[in-house]
Amino acid sequence: MRVIAGRLGGRQLLAPKGWKVRPTSERVREAIFSALGTVEGMAIADLYCGTGALGIESLSRGAASAVLVDRDTRPALGNVHNLGLTGQAELVRGEAPEWISGAASGAFDLIFLDPPYREAERVAERLDGELARVLAPGGRVIAESDRRGPLEFPSLETVRERRYGRTVVTFHRVPSPSNEDTKPPE
Repeated sequence: MRVIAGRLGGRQLLAPKGWKVRPTSERVREAIFSALGTVEGMAIADLYCGTGALGIESLSRGAASAVLVDRDTRPALGNVHNLGLTGQAELVRGEAPEWISGAASGAFDLIFLDPPYREAERVAERLDGELARVLAPGGRVIAESDRRGPLEFPSLETVRERRYGRTVVTFHRVPSPSNEDTKPPE
């Protein structure tokens, strides 16, 4: 597994055997970043980061900062140190729902969300209302899940969904107010 593009393109990402991580494949990461376009200067949150592949790929492509959150940050920590990203990546060891509830409003341009597939329903339920609050204007949530149990966020608008084998990647954003809601009162 490697960083795909940017200043760290081609550098190795470690995914220690025996650890309970399921890194996002290079094929899926390439598809995600092709759809996103530039991430230059963005603030990133990588929830359930595992090896930190999505946050690290963002930093390699010019993101300003990344917060990598997971119950066990050791796999991501090794990659952050090996790639010299300690000044740009903040590692948070903890539960994503608890951490995000304390995050500042409008703090992130992009939130990557890749929880254990078997926890998708519980995670979606706990994060649904909080994700919109911590997104900056125009921000997006990119959720990776199993096609048999996709992450669903009723408070967010789905703007894109792609399948890669068993994996579903869904792009979400805060819904835009409709024209009726923005008309001045008569």
